[in-house]
Amino acid sequence: MIVLMLGSAPNVLDCRDWPRGQIDRIVAINNAWAVRPDWDFLVYPDDFPPERRPVDLAPGQALISSDQYVPENNRFGGIVYAGATMAFSAGYWALGALRPRVIAFLGCDMVYSARAAHFYGTGTADPLRPDPTLQDLRAKSARLELLAAQAGCAMVNLSRAQSALTFPRARPDNMSLARPRTAVEPYIAPVLAAERALGAVVPSGRYWEGTPLEASDLARIDALWLDAHAAVMATRPEAPPLRGSGNGGPSDRNGQGRRPHRA
Repeated sequence: MIVLMLGSAPNVLDCRDWPRGQIDRIVAINNAWAVRPDWDFLVYPDDFPPERRPVDLAPGQALISSDQYVPENNRFGGIVYAGATMAFSAGYWALGALRPRVIAFLGCDMVYSARAAHFYGTGTADPLRPDPTLQDLRAKSARLELLAAQAGCAMVNLSRAQSALTFPRARPDNMSLARPRTAVEPYIAPVLAAERALGAVVPSGRYWEGTPLEASDLARIDALWLDAHAAVMATRPEAPPLRGSGNGGPSDRNGQGRRPHRA
């Protein structure tokens, strides 16, 4: 199964006219359901306004709230370690609930400029809010990429823009060729052990209601994930890297507190 994951960055509009083709499921985050009508799942946080949600659902479409995505995040260690913003929350939901072989992200770069940061106009750059779970977006991306690889799923980024995601770049016409790194367990096992030792697990996902998180402890875990990711990337890949050409993009890697989880 190939999943297309849509966020709210302006470049998400690039996919409006893409043929469904090899895309098996489309997962929209928050307002991204408005990009194209053939989405399958809309994942949104508790504070996503009801008036911004779709009213009439087509057959087969489903709304995914925190009641569904928090348990899936818990299967992978929980919201605190995953990173409490919707690109990651939805990513872990799709990884656990859909069990795809590829998740291709678009509009989830989490890099913001003075220009419009969202395809629908103005909005809050949620991943940049002061939050101990979001101190290093690349570390959270690395964690998702490595745990997905362990589950047999490749993460790719269809964006051509600067990105906080660590995923390799791909194009719509070659994303099906993506393969996850193998033999990642020796690199990630020590980091998962460090997470368990720290014990910053909040099954409800509502970590802001409990004991305040220690930012320095989470920063240490982030650093371990970045080190693990760097070590895995330094190993010989099992398949040739995807190459960007033509209308594709670069093939290189990118150079619930305050009720989180906005895209």
